[in-house]
This record gives sequence, structure tokens and C-alpha cells, in this order.
Amino acid sequence: MTNVFRFQTVPTLVVEFGAARRLGALLRAQFPALDRICVVTDGFLHQSGLLAPALADLAAHGWQASVIDDVIADPPEHVVLEATARARSAGAEIVLGLGGGSSMDVAKLIAVLAPQQEQALGDMYGVNKITVSRLPLVQMPTTAGTGSEVTAVSIVTVGEAKKMGVVAPQLIADLAILDAELTLGLPVAATAATGIDAMVHAIEAFTSAHLKNPISDMLAIKALELLSRNLLPACQDGSNRAAREAMLLGATFAGQAFANSPVAAVHALAYPIGGIYHVPHGLSNALVLPHVLRFNAEAAAHLYAELAEVVVPGVTGDAENRTRALIDKLEEMIAATGIPARLRDVGIQPDGLPGMASDAMLQTRLLVNNPRPVSENDALAIYRAAF
Repeated sequence: MTNVFRFQTVPTLVVEFGAARRLGALLRAQFPALDRICVVTDGFLHQSGLLAPALADLAAHGWQASVIDDVIADPPEHVVLEATARARSAGAEIVLGLGGGSSMDVAKLIAVLAPQQEQALGDMYGVNKITVSRLPLVQMPTTAGTGSEVTAVSIVTVGEAKKMGVVAPQLIADLAILDAELTLGLPVAATAATGIDAMVHAIEAFTSAHLKNPISDMLAIKALELLSRNLLPACQDGSNRAAREAMLLGATFAGQAFANSPVAAVHALAYPIGGIYHVPHGLSNALVLPHVLRFNAEAAAHLYAELAEVVVPGVTGDAENRTRALIDKLEEMIAATGIPARLRDVGIQPDGLPGMASDAMLQTRLLVNNPRPVSENDALAIYRAAF
């Protein structure tokens, strides 16, 4: 008997190598009556010239584009609000997030904030708090990682170091465009961190204590297969088109999975690392991943054993054996990419661990999904293991 479940995702997904070069035509076909588009990205992408073909094709098809390119990683509230004001004064009719997770997250919020002033950003934090409609929204990732192009989540940094989430179906885009050409040449460290982030999404969606469902399971398994087989090839040769296409599709499948079967303790424990020490999100996840899996094993070995068959083909033995093989293989992959593997390698001091553990406890939205309850002492023990 199947449990009752609800699965929501982006209604239209376009997967096309080189799609950015005909972006204006693609959008004109789907949104024939609109003209003023707000493109949300970051300064590096804009200045690097990566977006030039996309912007040229938008102009060629009659789009009036205003580019907001001051998005930064872990975007603070003021960046979201300033970008919203600019989109509003430009009279934006449609919003395009073009970049990594932060650009896409900011694009989501601009789409709900720009057309109205009845509901403020501060009233949207939490789950299903948005009460307004939004502008049409298109997402185009340049990393194979966050899955933000297909999720209903936007993460904002509030105050000095606190990460808050807005989670609501209004944030699901109308259209997600996957163009792996935009990810060619992404540096190794970013490829590795975002790729491992996507693998975490698949692993946590498959083992979520709440809302786990057959569609998310199917997507998580396929995501993990694509990601685990192509992460190292993509790191070893940044222009490997087949590996880049597989990584991008895998990251989106993982995003669709965790958008409906939510992530848990790996993310909860990663947030303080990013919030307090400004470690990139994907790397924060990689630093705690093996240690959270070991902690969860007593409750989730039967599920980890199924994932082991995807990541370690031909694995044998009982559930505990296969779980160990999965964790060992993930640690090997993290090591092979050359990204930092321990908290001390990213400048975290031992005396910072208790504060991180207490901060992680605030992530109740995520911790409730973990297959095994996590106390503050547990969190501290996991950080110590990761140190």
C-alpha cells in the first residue's frame, strides 16, 4: 500500500546543450506577451562574458533586460531587498535566475516581492508563509549542485550569521533550462563542492523521515547514479561534455527529489559552518556528510544499503557492510577531488564547535526529517568527529 503523498515540481524543464545561445527565442515562445525581463546573476558571471550570448539573444528577440549582478554567496537580506527595488523600478514582468544557487534563490524572492508591497520578506520566513502571487519565473543554473532551479526553497542570511529559509510552492519556477555548456570550465573546487551537495540532496531525500515517496525515491536513485559516476570525470576534465551534462541532470533530479522529500541533519549541521565561517554551502555539506551518515547508520542502514548498490556497484554483505562501503566510497570521492575534508582545514577552531552545535539545533525545519533524532550533544560529537 502506498502512503498518501504530494509531489510538486517545475511544470516545464528544457534540457539542451547550448540553450543559453537561443535564450531569447526560448523565452519568447513561452512568454509571447512579455518584454521586460530582470536577469539575476553575480558579478563574476556577468564580467566573465559567460552570459554574453544569452543577453545578446534576449536583445535580438525584443527583450528589454535589466541585469542585477550583485548577488553574493549566502545572500544577506539587504541584497535581496535592494535587488527587488531595482527590479520594481525597471518594471520587470518576468524574472530569470542565471547562476548558482544564490542567484536562483534571490530570483525567486524578487519574483514574489517585486510586484507587491503588501507582504514583506520578514513575513515569508518559514514554511508556506507566502500569501501573494509572483511574476513569471525562469531558472537557469550554471553549477550542477543546489537544485535550486526546481525547488520551492530560498535561503537568506539574516543578521550576522543566521540562515533563514523561505519555503513555499510559489517559489517553484515556471520553467527550468539546463544548458550544460554554461558549466564547462567550472573550476574543480566548485565542481566538487556543488556535485557533493547534489549527492547529499539525493541521499537525504531517500532517507527522509517525513514525506519520503516513490517519485522522490526514483529521482534520488537516478540522481545518485549520474552524480557518483560523473563527479570525478567532471573534476578531472572540466570540458568533458558528457560528464557535465550528466552532473547537471543529476543535480536537477536530486533537487526534484528533496523538494518533495526534504533534507535533514547533513544540511542542518552544514548551515552553521556556512553562516559563521562563510564556507561555501556544498563544501560545508561535504565536511559533515560521512560523519552524519555514520551517526544515522543505526536507524537508516537498510536505506543506505540500497544506495550503496548504486554508488558501489557489486557491493555485497549485510546492510551494515553495505552502509560502511557507501560511506567509505563517499569519503574516497571527497578525498579524490582534493577539497578540504576536515573542519580544521577551513579555519574552524575547536572552541567554535559548541556554538555551531547550538546553532544547528535551530534548524528544526531540517532536523525533523532526520532518520535518527539529533540532540545538541550528538551534533557536537559529529562536529568533533569531523574536526
